[in-house]
Amino acid sequence: MAISVVTGASAGIGRAVARALAARGDSVALLARGGEGLAAAAEEVRRAGGTALPIEVDVADFDAVDAAADRIERELGPIDLWVNNAFSSVFAPFAEIKVDEFARTTEVAYLGYVHGTKAALSRMLPRDRGVVVQVGSALAYRGIPLQSAYCGAKHAVQGFTESVRVELLHDKSNVHVTMVQMPAVNTPQFRWVLSRLPREAQPVPPIYQPEVAARAVVYAAEHPRRREYWVGGSTMLTLAANAVAPGLLDRYLAWQGYGSQQTGEPRDPDAPANLWAPADEDRDAGAHGVFDDSAKSRSPQLWASQHHGTLAMLAGGLFTAWAVRALRR
Repeated sequence: MAISVVTGASAGIGRAVARALAARGDSVALLARGGEGLAAAAEEVRRAGGTALPIEVDVADFDAVDAAADRIERELGPIDLWVNNAFSSVFAPFAEIKVDEFARTTEVAYLGYVHGTKAALSRMLPRDRGVVVQVGSALAYRGIPLQSAYCGAKHAVQGFTESVRVELLHDKSNVHVTMVQMPAVNTPQFRWVLSRLPREAQPVPPIYQPEVAARAVVYAAEHPRRREYWVGGSTMLTLAANAVAPGLLDRYLAWQGYGSQQTGEPRDPDAPANLWAPADEDRDAGAHGVFDDSAKSRSPQLWASQHHGTLAMLAGGLFTAWAVRALRR
């Protein structure tokens, strides 16, 4: 039985990851700010067969994160897995984002990962075992309009994680850090992120259910020697297009990037925003957002990312068969 920690565990991807870890019998420490969301997530972990330890904590506060790690090891045992997932953001053109809002997004969505990784490694390295999984995004490589704060944070997490991974390789450590790059996911964030858009925010289609993301995180935790995993065909296509024709992608996003991130409904000016305070303090939002009708529950590309060696062998076998046949002709 593993001792696992999930940040941002009260809703969305973190909530789905906590359930998936509980289903394999883990003891799961759930870190988040929202009291109602945490309580509901803890109950789901128990129903799934795991042991739950909910802790209210803001990942932007390193001392609080480190204290939570101490409590986890006292009450559950040595931490085997730490999943960094918590974030907050602002949907708006950069010119309309206030400096303190940008700083807050960076503190949570980037420094929160630094804090979680620091707390985890300070305990894992002396034991020479453990795994850290960073929940990333295709936007770790490709910036898009209206999400400059979030894209900047994800780019920072990507660079930070690469540095830490190389240091662990240099030290020949048995502690591993890997990253899972996510597509658009149907989570509650699009109804509670701070927004200055004229219409309701939405993820850029195609949209995937949080359980797809959770399966990817659990797989990465169990196979952490891979430097990263890509989830969703849209992630693969975005990163490929950005590598081959970034200027063309700039122009496409300038044309389509505003409309594709908004529904046809006007934004509710009274909707809660979770940048400074949790939106699930008084009510449970669950793992899913409002896009269940259009969200996908499977990702063939995720399977391909997890089994690239098998696919390479298959491709090699097909090529060899073709070559032998051609030579016989």
